[in-house]
Amino acid sequence: MMAHELHVKVRASETDGLGHVSNISYFIYLEEARIEVFRKLGTSMDMENWPFILASTSCDYVQQAYFDERLLIETTISRIGTSSFEMKHYVSSDRGLLAKGTAVIVHFNFASQKSEPLTEEMKHDLETLIGLETAKEAKR
Repeated sequence: MMAHELHVKVRASETDGLGHVSNISYFIYLEEARIEVFRKLGTSMDMENWPFILASTSCDYVQQAYFDERLLIETTISRIGTSSFEMKHYVSSDRGLLAKGTAVIVHFNFASQKSEPLTEEMKHDLETLIGLETAKEAKR
C-alpha cells in the first residue's frame, strides 16, 4: 500500500522575494495533508468536537520549490503512542525530494484541557497508515 497522497500546485503568493516557496508555505502544505489524512480516517471536521492538537511540527528543507511547480505530499504514520501519534510528510516534485516534515498529534480533551488515551478504534485506523511506502520508495 502507498502513503496518503496530496497534490499541490504552488501559487505565486506562496513564494517569497527570493523566488522560491516560502518556508511558512511548507507548514501550510503539511497542515492540509494532515487534515486530508484525518478526513480519510473518518475524523469529523466539526471543529466544535475536534479531538486533536498539534504538539510539535518540524520541516527539513532539502531543495527549493518554485512557483507553478506541482508538489506531492505523502504522509505516513510513523509512531502510535498511548495518547499521541507521529506523522511523517515527504514533499517532492518531478525533481525529487524537496522537504521532509514531522508532526506529533495529541488526542486532547478541550473541556478538561488534558490529553486522553487514543481509543482502540483510533489506533486501528492509524495503523492502516503505518509504514506505508512513498512513491519514491516504491520505484526502487
